[in-house]
Amino acid sequence: MSKLTARALRTYLLTKSHDALVEDIVHLSSRNDAVREYFAAQLGLGPQEDVVAKYKSIVARELSGRGEHLPRLSVARKAVLDYKKLSSSPLAVIDLMLYYVECGVRFTNQFGDLYESFYSSVEGMYEQALKLIKQHQLHSQFKQRCKQIVHDTRDIGWGFHDQLSLLYEETFEQE
Repeated sequence: MSKLTARALRTYLLTKSHDALVEDIVHLSSRNDAVREYFAAQLGLGPQEDVVAKYKSIVARELSGRGEHLPRLSVARKAVLDYKKLSSSPLAVIDLMLYYVECGVRFTNQFGDLYESFYSSVEGMYEQALKLIKQHQLHSQFKQRCKQIVHDTRDIGWGFHDQLSLLYEETFEQE
């Protein structure tokens, strides 16, 4: 089976009538949670807290250390990326990204030093969140929370604290 391209999909969709497209979308949303969540977010239906709570629970589960497993960063990051695709709220996306960072910091403070890619992943998520904060000028909403994250890394080595401090300063000290 060959890969579906955007061009091929667009060509196919242009052959369908308006009513047929509506039926396809309704059918998709009834069978696919991600599609249903996407349209609920776009239409502003239902409490968005429920949707973000679902993704936060995935992040928490993967970065909790319960069950004596190493954190599955790929699963936690995928939850953040999936939510980012369906949400139209920069505030909610930043909240989830910072939650990922907070869980990662809590994990390493609780269980000790980990591997380099763990720290790189958490740093990268923090940096992405800070970029969105700058882009949407949400400094006042997130400054204290971001500062607390840096504070909570003060006893973590490997340059982790230093990097988060630098990113914080670049975002909040130059506003």
